[in-house]
Amino acid sequence: MDRDIRTVDDVLRLLDGLFAPDADRWTAGGAAWWDGFYTDRSKPVPFFVAKPDENLASYLDRGLIAPGRALDLGCGPGRNALYLASLGFEVDAVDLSPEAVAWAEERVREAGAEIRFQVGDAFALADTRRLGGPYDLIYDSGCFHHLPPHRRVSYLGLLDRALAPGGHFALACFAAGSMGSEFPDAEFYRRSRLQGGLAYTPESLRRIFSDLTEVELRRMRDEPPESPRFGEPFLWAALFRREGGPGSLPGSAWGGAVSGQ
Repeated sequence: MDRDIRTVDDVLRLLDGLFAPDADRWTAGGAAWWDGFYTDRSKPVPFFVAKPDENLASYLDRGLIAPGRALDLGCGPGRNALYLASLGFEVDAVDLSPEAVAWAEERVREAGAEIRFQVGDAFALADTRRLGGPYDLIYDSGCFHHLPPHRRVSYLGLLDRALAPGGHFALACFAAGSMGSEFPDAEFYRRSRLQGGLAYTPESLRRIFSDLTEVELRRMRDEPPESPRFGEPFLWAALFRREGGPGSLPGSAWGGAVSGQ
């Protein structure tokens, strides 16, 4: 008879296990799945392009954010990290996939830029202080919607530890009605699958990130292929600002209970 549950981390790992078919999308063991995804660079995947998200570029163009220290969560081939570095940001970038990071590093060398990449679980890296925060900007283009509901707690804990007071958090994620599953949170546990990713409404994003101040929340603009920027309207583009200091976000109460992206 096993009685293994003692800490919040134990609870989160137990819940992770309910999603065994999909767990490789966000846990530390997911590198193999994502490596397979990134191996064929010729695939017609929209975000394989070497250009930044239009919303991120817009924030800089309008002066909503300014160069500083930045963290790119789930950087993939590094397109947004490289853009930020080109504008004077000191950039850390993390991804589960060695294949994705190798591709990103190639792009960075070709551009003559400087970015510190790390391969691994962003939650664990933040918990062990291997990420060099606090950051003035944390940017996530496409990771958040691949997390199961209970890992939002881990996500908020990461933001609490890594986002500087006065810093900005920006997010691109699946928009309900256009992309992603719209099941209630509890239904994902009944089905033990994430159905390809979770869709969000503006109200759900505002509720989840209610301890941050909303700066802008809109659909990402549709950018044509010839545009120097990436844009797909099935995504929300959200920008929030942190007003308080460490401990101001609800995930911080769960301490080191973070494992897996």
